[in-house]
Amino acid sequence: MRLAFIFPGQGAQHLGMGKELFDNYEEAASVFRTADRLAGYQFSSLCFKGPEDTLNQTVYAQPALLVTGLAAYEVIKSQGIVPVMMAGLSLGEYTALVASGAISLEDAFPLVQNRARLMQEAVPLGKGAMAAIFGLDIEEIQAACDKEPGIVDIGNYNCPGQVVITGIREAVDNVSAGLKEAGARVIPLAVSVPAHSPLLHDAAMHLKPQLEGSQWKEPECGVVSNVNARENKASEFSDLLVKQIYYPVLWEQSVRYMMEKVDYFIEVGPGSTLSGLIRKIDRNRVLGQVNNVKTLEKTLEKVKSL
Repeated sequence: MRLAFIFPGQGAQHLGMGKELFDNYEEAASVFRTADRLAGYQFSSLCFKGPEDTLNQTVYAQPALLVTGLAAYEVIKSQGIVPVMMAGLSLGEYTALVASGAISLEDAFPLVQNRARLMQEAVPLGKGAMAAIFGLDIEEIQAACDKEPGIVDIGNYNCPGQVVITGIREAVDNVSAGLKEAGARVIPLAVSVPAHSPLLHDAAMHLKPQLEGSQWKEPECGVVSNVNARENKASEFSDLLVKQIYYPVLWEQSVRYMMEKVDYFIEVGPGSTLSGLIRKIDRNRVLGQVNNVKTLEKTLEKVKSL
């Protein structure tokens, strides 16, 4: 049986994430202790106890999701469950790269901290926006973005019938209003950064030297990139992660690519958003999640029964 592990991106964070695994598994506790050392403060306490408004800030949420996803990964790996392929949504791609052995947590943690800071600073607070669009053809959504004079683009291809638009708030609002009239359901996202927008090109260029200076290794299993929806060599990682900041996330395309090569998916880290997206493509390919003791045990049971 061939498994893929998938790691969530920003928005999946919540108070208490990772706490049960921390309390019950030394493998998880070790990851959080390393993060505390790298952060120079009780980083684990922020994940477990908050304050929530601090945890939700981009500069804290991204490293918190990296660490919590990696802690969950170390636990399921300790149970002898090993994937043949991995991927992560946006920030989650960094978690996948650490889990695959392509980069160490010691290198990835400051990299993600800087990524988050640069993304947050790229667009003044309140000036950017993102919105999820449901129920319209991609061509219609793209045409609406192209027609709008302000900066707005498709930022995420999530699953059939769902994309996310990103850009300047006024442009996103204008396009959203037009798409609603055309019959779409529109949900504005509670984010402070218009991720995967050309607005973040300069932020990506600022991160580029740090990415290029990182010690990349060939991963132990394929890691599918958000940018090109396929596996890549270590020599390509820095360039792809620069582009990932301002390119659209090809999540549906990545999942379809992986479905040709794996039997089932396990979502590793907080939440179950990615499982929901994959079920819209094929409802039978998600085995479960690993985000606390209960989901871990349930997923292990399913793996053993197959």
